[in-house]
Amino acid sequence: MAYRLAAFSLGLIVAAYWWRVVRMARKARRATGRAANFLPAEPVGRALRIVWVPVVIVWIVHPFVTAVARPHPAALTPLWASAWLAWPAVALAAACLRASHRCWKVMGKNWRMGIDPAEHNPLVMAGPFARVRHPIYALSQAMMLASVAVIPTPLMIAAGATHVFLLQWEARREERHLLRLHGQQYADYCARVARFIPALPRPR
Repeated sequence: MAYRLAAFSLGLIVAAYWWRVVRMARKARRATGRAANFLPAEPVGRALRIVWVPVVIVWIVHPFVTAVARPHPAALTPLWASAWLAWPAVALAAACLRASHRCWKVMGKNWRMGIDPAEHNPLVMAGPFARVRHPIYALSQAMMLASVAVIPTPLMIAAGATHVFLLQWEARREERHLLRLHGQQYADYCARVARFIPALPRPR
């Protein structure tokens, strides 16, 4: 019972995360006529969405299925079901959601998903972005890893691996785009700020 409640709680957290993303995209569309690249203008981004959307659907739905459905087919059967491991992972997912809200607030109207070659947005280097170049992506990966710890099924593991791979790829694509857009300013930023994990201070 405790494990199933943990899975259900995880589902609520993940659903809240993506509900907020959809709300921000709708708000951006009302303000600018574009949904913050929810459906990217450039072809690689659109192709990535074909893979990413099913991953997100699995991520949202699977915890609820684990919590309420019995019996499970093989692809949806957890390799282990430990409430002792699940609840700390749920707490980590909740912390990632809260930290993501902070990042979204700092980005404000400059929040985007992916690349739009027609846009020339300013760099955001304040708050969490002063420590990590891609804090939202870092938190999303951490939330997914927490989700896999709670729901260690073959399907969730596959979705998690795909999500992390795509975020790693997307971060590097965005960096190349921002380097073309902002030149030396962005190169200097990359030189002093880590990509996903805050760098330790260098000894003097």
